[in-house]
Amino acid sequence: MNSKQTAVQAFETLDIRAGTIVEAEPLAGARAPAYKLVVDFGETIGTRASSAQLTANYAADALIGIQVLAVVNFPPKRIAGFSSDVLILGVPDATGAVVLIRPDRPVPNGGRLF
Repeated sequence: MNSKQTAVQAFETLDIRAGTIVEAEPLAGARAPAYKLVVDFGETIGTRASSAQLTANYAADALIGIQVLAVVNFPPKRIAGFSSDVLILGVPDATGAVVLIRPDRPVPNGGRLF
């Protein structure tokens, strides 16, 4: 097995899905400012909670209805007493603040990245 095959196999273990943010509010008690999010991943996966440090670039109310990509098969992580079930994907801007990775047009919730 060569390193290219290994990298592809590693990527395929990630279950990255599209979902729509349906709830967003500040996460009290977090070390860094963050939001509690509820994301709808469609009928197969349902809704999942996540925490995300998005406060520098996004207001909570502006996040409602935005589609995002998230890893849905990582174990839950406790953050400030809150269970974050999925990892919302983003990249840092020039200041290091998170910019969301999202589809450029509407896609079905639960659609898998390939």
